[in-house]
Amino acid sequence: MENPIRSRGLYFEEFVVGQRFASVGRTVTEHDVMTFAGLSGDYNQIHTDAEFSKSTVYGQRIVHGVLGLSIATGLVMRIGVLEGTVLAFREIDQWKFAKPIFIGDTIHVEVEVIETKSVPRLGGGSITIAVKVLNQNNETVMKGNWIALIASQPA
Repeated sequence: MENPIRSRGLYFEEFVVGQRFASVGRTVTEHDVMTFAGLSGDYNQIHTDAEFSKSTVYGQRIVHGVLGLSIATGLVMRIGVLEGTVLAFREIDQWKFAKPIFIGDTIHVEVEVIETKSVPRLGGGSITIAVKVLNQNNETVMKGNWIALIASQPA
């Protein structure tokens, strides 16, 4: 008898409204910021110029908001519940950049399943997760909802 290999991620049918997950932390470095600036072309001084940034309301450089969002997607994947079962990242809804992330901050994500919807014609279902990105002081720096298409369990 063949023993099928189980994906690490959860299948659509295993997600339940109210489930919560949290990631490990990740420290955002200057290298991250400069690499993202090069990749995106966004060399705004608030991100890349330490002297300029001293004169801003923040008093120091801040991490690109979209870089923080990108790191958050990686942290959600590190939780493992989507690994091998996510079919598509479909939507970001009501995303708020609540506080700045600074170089040297350590961020993590907290996720809660808030809706599930079967979509058999696509081979799975849609889940909506409320995502909070928190810094090392447990302050919410970003939050909103993500919608992803998740594969159904194999027959």
